[in-house]
Amino acid sequence: MEALPASLSQLLNTLLAILVGVGGIVLLYVVMDFLVGFLPDNVQQRVRPWVYVGPLLIILAFYLVYPTLNTIYLSFLDKNSESFVGLKNYIFTFTNPAMRVAFRNNILWLVLLTVFSVGMGLVIAVLANRVRYEAVVKSFIFLPLAISFVGAGVIWRFVYAFKPGDVAQIGLLNAALVNLGLEPIGWFVEKSLNNFALIAVGVWLQTGFCMVVLSAAIKNIPVEIIEAARIDGANGWQVFWRVIVPMISSTIAVVATTVIIGALKAFDIVFVLTNGNRDTEVLANRMYKEMFAWRNTGRASAIAVILLLAVIPIMAANIRRFRAQEAMR
Repeated sequence: MEALPASLSQLLNTLLAILVGVGGIVLLYVVMDFLVGFLPDNVQQRVRPWVYVGPLLIILAFYLVYPTLNTIYLSFLDKNSESFVGLKNYIFTFTNPAMRVAFRNNILWLVLLTVFSVGMGLVIAVLANRVRYEAVVKSFIFLPLAISFVGAGVIWRFVYAFKPGDVAQIGLLNAALVNLGLEPIGWFVEKSLNNFALIAVGVWLQTGFCMVVLSAAIKNIPVEIIEAARIDGANGWQVFWRVIVPMISSTIAVVATTVIIGALKAFDIVFVLTNGNRDTEVLANRMYKEMFAWRNTGRASAIAVILLLAVIPIMAANIRRFRAQEAMR
């Protein structure tokens, strides 16, 4: 018999692996549920939930908890993970000039990306409710979110493209400036502008997400409350600040938290557009360089741990707020 083509053989092996994997999981749950059936009734009620959740918790621990603990351990070792160096990697992280620039830029991302994305998303959500073609407008604003961060970086590389001298500009922004009689700008060359140019790409991507979530929250506000405020003499501005914003404050907090976490781990846009050059470095991009460009596992792990520690307080505040809301219901 002739051997199967390599591509067909690979496809069959993949399908077989999927069937065996899914079948094995189903068989595992069937067997465990069967064994639980031999236990007393009162014990079955306590054990059965763990039978179904247990394997998932084990998988979660293997893919999340163990790598986290291992990363913390590696952060105390040298670049080759051979000898213990104590806090040396963390001292480098907080004292190296390039790392200080990365910390500064991450703070800049955190503040500007959150303020503009959430702020513009809220304003657009309020105004779009008054537009006749609301669905069309929201679709266009939400559309960038369907693009990957790498894809957005490639798109905006052409938007920001700069040609020095009298060369014809191929970048959209610089071509517009030249047509207006102005000089083209090196958006990624000018240190006073490059970080803001990168953050603008993030705002372009995140505003649609903020708009959709906040718009849904606004639509859930009872119409009677807004009408009562207007009957009492409140104008549009007062209705916005004293009725709409307070009533969707929890949603605003959730959206802001999501954007803040995205700002802390900003990487794709910076990597594609500048690779951290000319003072545009951020922590995640620096971590990537330390790990894959310079093969320094210790420093890369230390930066990863710092990013993890930066996210934990935000998540803890979110959990605390959710619990407070549940307690009020």
